Amino acid sequence: MIHPTAIIDPKAEVDSTVMVGPYALIDAGVRVGPHCVVGPHVHLTGQTVIGAGNRFHTGAVIGDAPQDLKYRGEPTRLRIGDNNVFRENVTVHRSTTLEGETVIGSNNFLMAGSHVGHNSVLGDYVILANGALLGGHVQVQDRVFISGNCLVHQFTRIGTLALMQGGSRVSLDVPPYCIVRGPNTICGLNVVGLRRAGLTSAQRLELRRLYHALFRSPKKLRDALQEARAQFSSPAALAVIEFVEGTRRGICSDRARRGAVGGAEAEEEAGE
Repeated sequence: MIHPTAIIDPKAEVDSTVMVGPYALIDAGVRVGPHCVVGPHVHLTGQTVIGAGNRFHTGAVIGDAPQDLKYRGEPTRLRIGDNNVFRENVTVHRSTTLEGETVIGSNNFLMAGSHVGHNSVLGDYVILANGALLGGHVQVQDRVFISGNCLVHQFTRIGTLALMQGGSRVSLDVPPYCIVRGPNTICGLNVVGLRRAGLTSAQRLELRRLYHALFRSPKKLRDALQEARAQFSSPAALAVIEFVEGTRRGICSDRARRGAVGGAEAEEEAGE
C-alpha cells in the first residue's frame, strides 16, 4: 500500500487503508483518513487533517505555508472533508494565523494547476477547472463552477450554484445562481445548474424575476433589496437577498448596468 520510495514522518497519522505512491512525502502533523490515494510526488504537510476517500494526483502540494508576508511560521491548519479529487499540481495552502483555518468540504473536484489560498473556505461539490486561482480568505459556497484560468480576489465570496465563465476575474462578491462573464460582471442565471440541482420551473422563474428586480432595475440596490424583501419569500430567493445584504466588498453588476452597483471598484472596471 506504501511505495518504498515514499517518505512518511513517524509522527504522521496515516490510515492502514491509504495507498501512497512513489516519492510522496507526508510530514509530521498530517492525518490521512481511510481509503485515500496519495499519488507520485505528492507533498502533504502542515497541520493538515484529511477525511476519507480523497485522491491526490501527481505533484499536488497540500497544506504548505501561506503566501502571506505576515506569516511567521506558526503551525497553522488545513481541514479537508471526504471524497475530493486533487488533480496534477494542485496547491492548497494552510491558514495564515492560528485562529483560522483553510477548509475544503467534500465531493469537490480541483483540476490540474488550480490553487486555493490561505484561509479560504470551499463548500461541497465545488469544481475548480484548470488554472483557476483563489486568493486568501475566499469563500465559495456549494456547487459553484469556476472555469479555467479564472481569478478570484482575496476576501471575495461566491454564492451557491454560481458559474464563472473561462478567464473571468472578480474582486466583488458573486450572488448565488449567477453567471460571471468578464471582470466583475454577471450576465444572468445559471439555468443549467439550477435544473441539475432540481429547482422547478416555477422556482427558476421566481429567481429570474428577482434577478431583474435587483440587478437590472434602475433603482439603487439598497432600495431594490427592501422591495424584494416584501415580494419574494422562497428559500432560494431569500438566499440571494441575504447574500447581497451581507456583502462588504460590493456585488458584481449586470452587463446591462455595468458600474451601476457594486461601488467604485466596479465603476473602475467599467472604465477599462
